[in-house]
Amino acid sequence: MRFVRSIFDFYLHASIHVAIATWSLVCLTFHFSHLTFDWIISSFVFFSTLLSYNFIKYSTILIKNKSWNRYLTSIFILSLISIVFCVFLFFLLKPITQFWILVFAALTFLYAIPIGKHRLNLRNIAGIKIYIVSICWAGVTLLLPLLNAEVNLGIDVFYKFLQRFILTLILILIFEINDLKYDDIRLKTVPQSIGINSTKKIIYLLCVPFFILEFFKVGIYPNQWLVNLILVLTIGLFTYFANPNKSKYYTLFWVEAIPILWLFLSLLLK
Repeated sequence: MRFVRSIFDFYLHASIHVAIATWSLVCLTFHFSHLTFDWIISSFVFFSTLLSYNFIKYSTILIKNKSWNRYLTSIFILSLISIVFCVFLFFLLKPITQFWILVFAALTFLYAIPIGKHRLNLRNIAGIKIYIVSICWAGVTLLLPLLNAEVNLGIDVFYKFLQRFILTLILILIFEINDLKYDDIRLKTVPQSIGINSTKKIIYLLCVPFFILEFFKVGIYPNQWLVNLILVLTIGLFTYFANPNKSKYYTLFWVEAIPILWLFLSLLLK
């Protein structure tokens, strides 16, 4: 039992679960856009998510030269393998896709690494974190696959981007509720600024445009409204029960699995 628990913890803390979540959103992009599945860009997003999330979470340990145990060493090796795949796959992508990958990579770097005399990064600037992460998730999982497929970015893509942005924003707010007792007060997260109940009300409100935007998209599937309704109700339940005393597994596994659930339901009820 302890061995299974350690494998599961590694799966979560090595960012494999979140990488599968972003991969699921890429698959949804192909599904909703009626495009042939592209294993190159989807694999790149998977491995780049592994790399970027581990870089954000563990770069401080590397910079401060703290002692590394076997657990962290395994994550470091996995991240090195991810670098190899990312570099290889990067050169198989279209130039326009490569350009925007570099843009999102720069945002990730600035998000994680403190710069300047005040040693600030985007993560520590109050009020900006949730928008940076939401833009990156929406951009990487929606725009990169479409750009690489040479799809024209019209108003339909804008609606999809906005819907993807809102979903990511919702997930981050649930995370911030759960992490309230761990977050530095200087971060001024939304729950720190307006309280848990008000944050939950914002999440409920955000679910409305997330659901409604589906009806503005071109070529929607007949049952997609039902899929999104189930998704919104699931998000509502996760939000209702979210609180700082919940286990980290509540967000790291269950909340992070919402994009996976979205893909599963979309394929099941198409």
